[in-house]
Amino acid sequence: MWWSQSKPLITTVNLLLLSLHLHLLPTPTLSQCRTSCGPIPIHYPFALDDGCGAPQFRHMFNCSTDLFFATPSGNYKVQSINYDKKTMVVYDPAMSTCSILQPHHDFLMTPIQSAIIPPTSDTVFALLNCSVDSPVLNHYKFLCFNFSGHSCDELYDSCNAFRIFRSGSGLATPTPSPGGFLTNGTIPSPGGLLTNGTTPSPGGFLTNGTPPPPAAITTTSPPCCFTGYDTVKFMSMNILDCTHYTSVTNTDGLKGLGPPDWVYGIKLSFAVPDTGCERCAQSGGTCGFDTETEGSLCLCSTSSNFTRQCGAGSFSAVGRDCSPNIPFQAFFVILGALLVFLHEFRMPNL
Repeated sequence: MWWSQSKPLITTVNLLLLSLHLHLLPTPTLSQCRTSCGPIPIHYPFALDDGCGAPQFRHMFNCSTDLFFATPSGNYKVQSINYDKKTMVVYDPAMSTCSILQPHHDFLMTPIQSAIIPPTSDTVFALLNCSVDSPVLNHYKFLCFNFSGHSCDELYDSCNAFRIFRSGSGLATPTPSPGGFLTNGTIPSPGGLLTNGTTPSPGGFLTNGTPPPPAAITTTSPPCCFTGYDTVKFMSMNILDCTHYTSVTNTDGLKGLGPPDWVYGIKLSFAVPDTGCERCAQSGGTCGFDTETEGSLCLCSTSSNFTRQCGAGSFSAVGRDCSPNIPFQAFFVILGALLVFLHEFRMPNL
């Protein structure tokens, strides 16, 4: 008789206790946000997945086998990110360097990129093979400068890729000029003999068959300009009237080093928005945002997000896990079991 009356109660209580047990178990939840791409770690404010990181950097990165920074002029391979110094170094595979000459190319960023992740002050752009009519050689010549004791002419002298821009090469054989002077400045005597008594042949060779000593042709280099990012930001390579560019980073430490030893690339600086991300991370969450409103969120699980921080969860071995608040769940489960118990037995004191 007692068993028959209490069987529904036992079944209900068992289900409630099972539910409580399952809630108390740590639930391993895969992180919603990838934390690396190849060897490059991905932390706030950057992200690969939409809704992760800071909304200001949304859709700026993509990952294949390597991490790339996406701009209007192309995808630039990320070589390193220093989260302490808040800098990122990218490399343009289509950019000319000391060892390779690439086709004409511009470096473009969106207005938001130029504002929140611009090139650093120690990143210098070298404009090469410029026309004498280039604005940076005339009205805007103040935009050009030297750094660490280096001039851009060194690139023509030291880099195999840029020597092609130098005009004139090889040696010239002196021949008589229309005025009777040889190109080496030797004056023939009235009898046709040279001042040293040697008779030049009609082909310019001496009568003993020995060619005259050669005179070297002076080579010249086209104009070039070391400048900052703002120059290439507001003027394209066509406006600058230069055919090629390269960029060098860490220029403050290149004193005494030649162009073959320079570090070629573009170093960018970024700031981390203050949105309470540290509080979210300490609670076991990942900083992100609402993909529709772009409001800040603390991502706690695949189905649970909070504005500031996660509930009292744990950090699982698989990924960040923000379980719902366990003490409150336990309280309501036990309260429900008690109410069912009182209802089934219809206690007289109620």
